[in-house]
Amino acid sequence: MGFFEKLKAGLKKTKDSMMGKIERLLHSFTKIDEDLFEELEETLITSDIGVNTAERICDELRSRVKAQGITDPMEVKDLLKQIIAEMLGEEVPLDLSTTPSVILVIGVNGVGKTTTIGKLSYQLHNEGKKVIVAAADTFRAAAIDQLEVWTERAGVDIIKHNEGSDPASVVFDALSAAKARKTDVVICDTAGRLHNKKNLMQELQKISRIVHQQAEGCALEVLLALDATTGQNAVNQARQFNEVADITGIILTKLDGTAKGGIIISITDDLKVPVKLVTVGEKIDDIQPFNTHDFVEALFE
Repeated sequence: MGFFEKLKAGLKKTKDSMMGKIERLLHSFTKIDEDLFEELEETLITSDIGVNTAERICDELRSRVKAQGITDPMEVKDLLKQIIAEMLGEEVPLDLSTTPSVILVIGVNGVGKTTTIGKLSYQLHNEGKKVIVAAADTFRAAAIDQLEVWTERAGVDIIKHNEGSDPASVVFDALSAAKARKTDVVICDTAGRLHNKKNLMQELQKISRIVHQQAEGCALEVLLALDATTGQNAVNQARQFNEVADITGIILTKLDGTAKGGIIISITDDLKVPVKLVTVGEKIDDIQPFNTHDFVEALFE
């Protein structure tokens, strides 16, 4: 099965829920009026697109319906598809333009962060890149052990210290090893503690300083892993992390396990942060760069 088919299958719950509601709504109207827009806005909100984004979509719909003189409710679906595609914008690939390039992966515990690092390591390794993973979530012994299992499966190196060690020192050693071994990408796991924002911010700032000292001028991605199954909670998490870290992109995990895939639209529109990677499935190769066209086609087809 190609990844588009996996994405389509993964989005089936979202499509059946969100698009099913929208199509039933459009079929129930014989003309386009304010009642239709109000009900559509409500439907979008209940599909985890979020209040602000739903309002913006409906405002743009009103404008285009009026400008184009559209009267058939069924034509609204094509306009909706266009507007969502425009909101998502062009894909923004990972910046891996330097040797080494550094990826910090942040996110609360339980979102699939460790699994995603394993999948991403495997993908980059398969592309011929030398990868080192820094086990800088030293807060939990289980995190280090899990990461070791995944890096072994992915065929990449890991740099680890004992539980409770300074995370920045793990990153320092990983970057030193990367320079010595001419490694292409260093992926750093980080602790997922949001309840103490000040400590988390200080930790991430310290890691960032080490990265810039040890690999001056390197490409740096700060990727936030979010669990798609948590819907608007994921958007709230993204807002909170955005306050403490300079996020360059989102990894949306477990897209196949939810009817709440509409949060991709909300995240991109609300936070102006691109979704860069999505995972659908449990296998080690079930990760791909986010593709706007494929996402919209899978949702609306």
